[in-house]
Amino acid sequence: MLVVDDDSAVQVSLALLLKQAGFDARCADDPRQALQLLDDGPFDLVLQDMNFSLQTSGEEGLALLARIKERHPALPVLLMTAWGSIALAVRGVKAGAANFFTKPWDNGQLVALVEATLQIAPAPAPQSTRQALDARFEFGAIVGEHPKLLKVLETIGQVARTRAPVLILGESGTGKELVADAIHRNSPRAAQPIVKINMGAITPTLFESEMFGHVRGAFTDARSDRKGHVATASGGTLFLDEIGELQRGDQVKLLRVLQDQHYQPVGASASQQADLRVVSATNRELAELVANGDFREDLFYRLNLITIRLPALRERRSDIPLLARHIVAGVAESYGLGGIALAPAALDWLAAQPWPGNIRQLKQTLERTVLLSGKDQLGQADFLATSAVDDGMPGARLGVDGMTLEQVERHMIEQALQQHGRNISRVAKALGLSRTALYRRLERHGLGGVDEDE
Repeated sequence: MLVVDDDSAVQVSLALLLKQAGFDARCADDPRQALQLLDDGPFDLVLQDMNFSLQTSGEEGLALLARIKERHPALPVLLMTAWGSIALAVRGVKAGAANFFTKPWDNGQLVALVEATLQIAPAPAPQSTRQALDARFEFGAIVGEHPKLLKVLETIGQVARTRAPVLILGESGTGKELVADAIHRNSPRAAQPIVKINMGAITPTLFESEMFGHVRGAFTDARSDRKGHVATASGGTLFLDEIGELQRGDQVKLLRVLQDQHYQPVGASASQQADLRVVSATNRELAELVANGDFREDLFYRLNLITIRLPALRERRSDIPLLARHIVAGVAESYGLGGIALAPAALDWLAAQPWPGNIRQLKQTLERTVLLSGKDQLGQADFLATSAVDDGMPGARLGVDGMTLEQVERHMIEQALQQHGRNISRVAKALGLSRTALYRRLERHGLGGVDEDE
């Protein structure tokens, strides 16, 4: 391992810590010496500072990181940063660093970070193809083959077999829950449950009861013992979605469980042990929340031993046609429709859109267009028409998001009637209804004139 820092005290401290943990370490005072050492011999990991002179902007560290990744792209780099420079370290991670830690560091946490980083460090071999990854792992729910997505899938495959906590970062709609599912499904815990919790939806007054459970009589409405999410996830995976929304007062309660895997149900006199793997996700930059004092630093380091960053859809445009075909097929099956094709011009139009809402927005657009067009092949004009309605053009907003349940039901019946030539038996089968139930809905919506024959 290579330690790069202009402070000899930091060099000695890190070298000693790494030696005690069973690693060999060499030290460099500045970027020039570091690059020379890296060129002269193989290293498994670099721990580098962000500043090497009186200049404290961090640009020197970012420049060194760029040179290392250029010359040794598979070599993982951990960045050292001062407490007030976390935002700078986040820039470094986005530029290719494996992770970062702050000075002064916690010895135990740093050793764990080093070990986890080495465990999932990419091999110098060429990146696996999607076909090769699918032969080794179960990624069926994740669609795409863009290099950025393949890198994510490789990381999932490497980290799934461990019990290391994983933090999934990405914009809303990028598929963070699918990644959590894939980690669990490819882990030794796959036979046990994955328990999913939206942390932003739990009120502080109910946090302990929801997470840790309670015993009978613990409070007024506690008429029986109740298991919490932690107990339910024991043996499996606990997925903490929207972890960035967790109230600061509740963060310390979660931290205690992560530290020793023990928890105490509300009203209980003794603690209980849980064997669980924690995966968390957020669309916020958790490190910046730490820097702003909104998220506990110790909890942050417990959660992000491994960090997976999901690319936005606009960063993997070549996957949009694959995603679109997959989504349309699923929508057609869900609503009992026949096969629906996408014209080349439609695929080109979809691939050119910005998609700020990512895959979730793409799915909503495709679903609305399928339902409103009633066609078995969708062209660019169909999507433009739907977009015009959604943008408030003349006429009522007809997108499914803006329709009542009654309106959606009537629309689906009308589409099925048109598709099946108003044949009552085929329409009922397509909609998953009995003939009697369909007749009641036809009468309620004022839709008549159906064919009684098979």
